[in-house]
Amino acid sequence: METEPPTETEPPTLPSLVDIVVDTEDLSTLETAVTQAGLVDTLSGDGPFTVFAPTNEAFAAVPTKYLDPDYLPHLTNTLLFHVASDAAVLSTDLVDGQEITMANGEIITVSISVDSVTLTPALGGSATVVSADVMASNGVAHVIDAVLAP
Repeated sequence: METEPPTETEPPTLPSLVDIVVDTEDLSTLETAVTQAGLVDTLSGDGPFTVFAPTNEAFAAVPTKYLDPDYLPHLTNTLLFHVASDAAVLSTDLVDGQEITMANGEIITVSISVDSVTLTPALGGSATVVSADVMASNGVAHVIDAVLAP
């Protein structure tokens, strides 16, 4: 009786950033916004991307008119303000005072304390990372507690 040589198992394939958003219940408003803004194909691309993903509660604090089709250019700009292109930035890569250029060309500043990472846009406001380093096939997502305004 012949025995077959052991086969190498391939490591599990990670989901894309869009798949993570679709499969995460607390990111359903972000899913709707990404779809409305026509960014599904972009965020399904090769990347690498870093996405700072606002929760449903974060979107609930934003006037609903911004999810309206009349505000599509603003919505698209706001969503791109949550994406860093050309890099998958893990939480361990972040440095206090670091400036990150987002996909819309605007900059956010990272603040690190003992127990939190906070993102601050130039025009004010802030968001805190509530879940870091959600790995994807085309980058990494960090779930945040506020929608950042460019």
